[in-house]
Amino acid sequence: MKAVVRRLIVTADDFGLAVQVNEAVEQAHVHGILSTASLMVAAPQTADAVMRAHRLPGLRVGLHVVLVNGRPALPPARVPGLVDARGRFSSNLFEAGVQYFFKPGIRAQLEAEIREQFRLFAETELALDHANAQNHMHVHPTILSLIMKVGRDFGLRAIRVPYEPFGPAWRATRTHFRARWMQSASLAPWMALMKRRVRAAGFAANDYVFGMIDTGHMNAVLIEKYIAALPPGVSEIYSHPATARFDSADPPDADYGGEFAALIDPRVLERLRGSDVRLVTFSELAHNGV
Repeated sequence: MKAVVRRLIVTADDFGLAVQVNEAVEQAHVHGILSTASLMVAAPQTADAVMRAHRLPGLRVGLHVVLVNGRPALPPARVPGLVDARGRFSSNLFEAGVQYFFKPGIRAQLEAEIREQFRLFAETELALDHANAQNHMHVHPTILSLIMKVGRDFGLRAIRVPYEPFGPAWRATRTHFRARWMQSASLAPWMALMKRRVRAAGFAANDYVFGMIDTGHMNAVLIEKYIAALPPGVSEIYSHPATARFDSADPPDADYGGEFAALIDPRVLERLRGSDVRLVTFSELAHNGV
């Protein structure tokens, strides 16, 4: 009988957003279970993040494409259809998604901005582990197409598929039943299509992701329970750790310190070591053709 294989990627998003985030990524990789980070290339502390990543050869770093809730890598005048009067992307995800699909001329600006973000990542001389997007905007079919098109030019080989299955998430948490069920049920067909598109295009992808409903509150107890409940296949647990509060924290009520503490908690380390779950990275999936 073939053994059931459970593999896990543990990722920190928003690498580069603040020194406190960068500190947490470094410490959680050295002293905890963090295997991967997603870098914002036009964030306030990107240079600090890149410096830390270069001294952590085991940390795999991908590109966190930002097209909402942030500033563009290009001058705002180059992407007027993507930004407001302050030169910022929209914080209204639905409105942005509609505009990115229907607004005339928007695709060329999106492609230019995405290409600039990949170019800036290439300048860091870090190996590109994967790509995903702020607020999972790469679920948008136009953005996904552009990330795959542009990413291929920069050696991209793996993309996050943000599908959180109801069963394992509910068994692990026993909270937010309605929200978990509705999210899983409504997104399942779209995520299946996204996974087929990603893999048909030759990119590797995870099977599942955990942390969507619990974003900002991924404490040690939750991560222990998620590790125990992981389904067969490749799962990703993602979080937003920070060593302390920082000015640009969003949402402000998120427990960034708690998420950091969870990644280095001895109980979590022991749970992972004592399980049949193997810690991996997106690069390994791409290498193995998963």
